[in-house]
Amino acid sequence: MTTPINPEDHGAEMSFDGRMSYGDYLSIDTILNAQHPQSDAHDEMLFIIQHQTSELWMRLAIHELSAARDSLIQGQTRPAMKMLARVARIFEQLNSAWDVLRTMTPSDYTRFRDALGQSSGFQSHQYRLVEFMLGNRNQNMLKPHEHRKDLLKTLTEELARPSLYDVAMQALNVSFPLPASVLNRATAETHQESPEVAEAWARVYRDPESNWELYELAEKLVDFEDYFRRWRFNHVTTVERIIGFKRGTGGTGGISYLKRMLEVELFPELWHLRTDL
Repeated sequence: MTTPINPEDHGAEMSFDGRMSYGDYLSIDTILNAQHPQSDAHDEMLFIIQHQTSELWMRLAIHELSAARDSLIQGQTRPAMKMLARVARIFEQLNSAWDVLRTMTPSDYTRFRDALGQSSGFQSHQYRLVEFMLGNRNQNMLKPHEHRKDLLKTLTEELARPSLYDVAMQALNVSFPLPASVLNRATAETHQESPEVAEAWARVYRDPESNWELYELAEKLVDFEDYFRRWRFNHVTTVERIIGFKRGTGGTGGISYLKRMLEVELFPELWHLRTDL
């Protein structure tokens, strides 16, 4: 029989009276007591934790996207690319979360669906903030948050800032001048695909060796949107698998609405130039 290991023999701290512990640092009690099922259905705990952990990952994504944007504004492209690579991996984790939720069957979900009331992931202010930061700026999406002045303020303030793609285009403009209509567009509006922007990015791709930082930045943006698109697609297939074509709890058309979101392109010129190269 193996002799039990005594952590104290290896220098492990074992006494935490009045000292910072793991649970203290991470506020574990708060996190583990934040699940409040509204029914006695077994699978409601899965549903709650899957969405709570997704919100935590989005919290980190917002942290990284904000820092990446600030770095680009300051001309620090390389740190920004590291942060964008991290955000792509965050969305890889978010994609994996759908695999866990898909273990819930339609019968499991119907046992607690009515307890959700009108709540829906559609109302996630963090998801909306991510979309706004990336440049998909539909001001109609402010309405679900009007009952919370603090959230409305956060989202409205984001619309007053240039999006991540706006800042990337400003970096592109340094080497390949872009029209004023692109650079001076109202920040609250979604960028519309521009032939001049497309040609500028195409010039980067035709000669990557001479434009390496812009080339790598573009690929980091595409890499992130690739994972983001997969997340949206997995959302659609998970919802269809569990509720079919029923209307969503938040009042949307459910699958029909989610499939329309699959058509949204965050960085259109970076995707379309591939056809023309």
